[in-house]
Amino acid sequence: MKIHREDSGGVTILRLNGKLMGGPDAEGFQKLVKELVEAGRKQVLVDMGKVSWVNSTGLGILISGYTTLRNAGGTLKLVGVNKRIDQIFMVTKLHTIFESFEEETRALSSF
Repeated sequence: MKIHREDSGGVTILRLNGKLMGGPDAEGFQKLVKELVEAGRKQVLVDMGKVSWVNSTGLGILISGYTTLRNAGGTLKLVGVNKRIDQIFMVTKLHTIFESFEEETRALSSF
């Protein structure tokens, strides 16, 4: 998985590309979130438009990032979740945790 970072005003957008499955991805994502918190960037939008698959470890990566940001007084939201991954969020009840948007402009204006 690749992560591309952009800043849009006070929101950091993390654009994920590939499969979210753990291993080095978990360490890289968590390290990036911690660096953002340390830099005072606590509003994070994760763009999942190019994520083709998420397994249970991938869900753990997102939950860990969400928890890290929330504990620091921040927020993590999602945009561009495809239907297959959205079904995983429904089955696991994570749709009740993560605020998710179809459009990036609406997601950004929600912060």
